[in-house]
Amino acid sequence: MAGHSKFKNIMHRKGRADAQRSKLFSKLSREITVAAKSGMPDPAMNPRLRLAVANARAESMPKDNIERAIKKASGADAASYEEIRYEGFGPGGTGVIVEVLTDNRNRAAANVRSLFSKHGGNLGETGSVSFMFDRVGRIVYPASAGGEDAMMEAAIEAGADDVESDEEEHVVFSAFESLNEVAAALEAALGAAKSTGLAWRPKSLTPVEGDAVATLLKLIDSLEDDDDVQTVWGNYDISDADLEAFGG
Repeated sequence: MAGHSKFKNIMHRKGRADAQRSKLFSKLSREITVAAKSGMPDPAMNPRLRLAVANARAESMPKDNIERAIKKASGADAASYEEIRYEGFGPGGTGVIVEVLTDNRNRAAANVRSLFSKHGGNLGETGSVSFMFDRVGRIVYPASAGGEDAMMEAAIEAGADDVESDEEEHVVFSAFESLNEVAAALEAALGAAKSTGLAWRPKSLTPVEGDAVATLLKLIDSLEDDDDVQTVWGNYDISDADLEAFGG
């Protein structure tokens, strides 16, 4: 993404206000419900649910909310969510991947398509963008977890593939298949992570400059604000100067 923070979600980079917290909790709750429905409702017996609960706790989501989301999966009126990936192109020829959890496929598709069109992009076919990314595990620790050398050493010991560090956090990347094992090893060495999950990591970055930056950021913000959208990934590289000028 921008300079030293290429692969962070823009939502986290921008440090959104508390007004966005309820929307974040809603997305976390949905992931917990889907995870609980996909396997055992016990985090100890369900790796995906364990990760979802850990991520919710890292965002200080109340215990009652977490338990309610788990119970919702077994309710008679439990919504049936579909996991859908949309791929498209943003301003400046950037590749954008949008991951959705929705109980209404038609609504989600219409909204995502509309947002791309409104903000200088266009929705593509499945596979039109994802080949430019690697599917990887992504484990995030705050900078306070340790220095760059210590983090790199811990990551190597845990079987991770790569680490990117800046003044705010360390991002550890693992093979797709090794995420749970690497996350468990890092937790044993460093404590609980800030977030853990699967990610789309760009194989290379596309520079975006000037007015296109403003349009791209509006596209990303609008997508992340949509209730059906869980995560947004892109291969854009924005300079710190342009981020300051157009980031709002």
